[in-house]
Amino acid sequence: MLLKNFYTIVSKDEVSDGNFTVNLSVNPAHEVFKGHFPGNPVMPGVCMMQIIKELVEEITGSALFMQSLSNVKFMALINPEATPDLRLELNLSQTEDNLVKVKNTTYFNDTVALKLASTYKKV
Repeated sequence: MLLKNFYTIVSKDEVSDGNFTVNLSVNPAHEVFKGHFPGNPVMPGVCMMQIIKELVEEITGSALFMQSLSNVKFMALINPEATPDLRLELNLSQTEDNLVKVKNTTYFNDTVALKLASTYKKV
């Protein structure tokens, strides 16, 4: 975990072949939120992308390097004080040339907060 004590995985389930649901809880007292933004904490987009990468590394058992992102859509602000619990739906496919392709949708409650597609190279 790049940011210590930033989030805790509550559950991780493979719901079908290559499709995973991960429930996690963000630590609203983490230092990141003191600067982003004081008095009105918001989850930084780069932190969400890092969480996704770390989850995919754990699922695949491989160290990964982000090769590309596409269709990145931040659809709602995540306030860790109001909604610390997130659900990430991940669809993973691996290619013969050591690439892992990921489609992600992140939710808090029933609200879509983030959609993105990414490609990682196994290192």
